[in-house]
Amino acid sequence: MRITTWAEYSLIISMHLAKRARAGQGPVAARDLAEVERLPADYVEQILLRLRRAGLVESVRGAHGGYFMSKDPATMTMLEILAASDRPTFEMNCETHPIDRDRCRPSAGCTIRPVWYAIQRTVDELLGRVSLADLLDKEPHVQELVTLNHSA
Repeated sequence: MRITTWAEYSLIISMHLAKRARAGQGPVAARDLAEVERLPADYVEQILLRLRRAGLVESVRGAHGGYFMSKDPATMTMLEILAASDRPTFEMNCETHPIDRDRCRPSAGCTIRPVWYAIQRTVDELLGRVSLADLLDKEPHVQELVTLNHSA
């Protein structure tokens, strides 16, 4: 698993929009969001388009247009955001770039694959438990949430 810059920016963008929603502020232009968060404008625009296609944000045209959250941040998970904007959280080489077609086919007995699947499930479960609203809280709260949920 690798956390990409794209994934990190997606979460920063989503948190920005969630903060605006919490404060009762309207849509924000992609360029303004990029400037405030000090992110490359072209990345921000591409990420917002992906989030819009996934139904996580909406856009409004016009002088006071821009992007805004389409869902309550409490119901939107890190997993949803990352899946909409980047790629799967845990990509397995044996599926995407098989070394040996016989050894890496799904029906082949592979002693490594179950470990990779277990890691993928664990990562996805954790990301699926942390909402965007949780991320708006202070870091100690999120650390406690992750630790408590992990031991449950």
